[in-house]
Amino acid sequence: MTALSHSLPTPADAARQAAELIWAHWQSGQVLRTLPEHCRPQTVAQGYAAQAQLAAVSGRTVVGWKIAATSSKGQAHIQVGGPLAGRLLSSQVFQDGATIPSAGNRMRVAEPEFAFVMGQDLPPQTAPYSTAQVMQAVAALHTAIEVPDSRLSPFTEAGQAQLLADNACARHFVLGPAAPEVWRTRDLSQHKVHARVERQAKLQGNGEGIGAQVLGDPRIALTWLANQLSGLGITLAQGQVVTTGTCMTPLDIEPGDAVMADYGDLGRVTMRFAD
Repeated sequence: MTALSHSLPTPADAARQAAELIWAHWQSGQVLRTLPEHCRPQTVAQGYAAQAQLAAVSGRTVVGWKIAATSSKGQAHIQVGGPLAGRLLSSQVFQDGATIPSAGNRMRVAEPEFAFVMGQDLPPQTAPYSTAQVMQAVAALHTAIEVPDSRLSPFTEAGQAQLLADNACARHFVLGPAAPEVWRTRDLSQHKVHARVERQAKLQGNGEGIGAQVLGDPRIALTWLANQLSGLGITLAQGQVVTTGTCMTPLDIEPGDAVMADYGDLGRVTMRFAD
């Protein structure tokens, strides 16, 4: 065995080192052009392996999941071929009306989303889960806003494996109220969402979207996640929240802005981006 082979980290060590470096940059607010070669993931599996170490490295727990790049436009923007799953970590999830930290956030966008809270476990299995099976395991639908970010600069050129290591751009997340049970009878693909951004009570921007912008339907996105986790040997657990991706073009925000997303009779959710 050569001296070089002794110096190469094992896959587990490389995943841990990537997570430690990513988390250190999250804490400091600094950015990376790219992860160092010795721990840079090259494949989807390696990217997810690095991401899986973030909870242990950060000392936080996984309270749910996010799905990134759920539209063809979003996939093209970050140059990936499909959706990406990321972990929602404890202390990064806020309730309706919360003030969200803005320090260090470079993306500065708010993304109105449909979020599901799981009522039952969906453990790994050989056969893919059907949408009907996944929806039977859902306890509630919630309105939500994601405020993503990345430690990779430019994140649009980082590539799929590194974006996965960077937790699929998960940063902060606002969970709004649960929707009334009538949501189960709705065609969420056609359900409209309106959003607005205000600065000092003056309108700065607005947007409109529908559920079809989320892999065709938020239910389809949730099913994709359940099967993605199953393939990784991970249980989508009871009590976890899954936010399914933005249903409109992300809204530009600046510190001090207030954001409101209105889902009609399914509810609304608000947040403020801290000064």
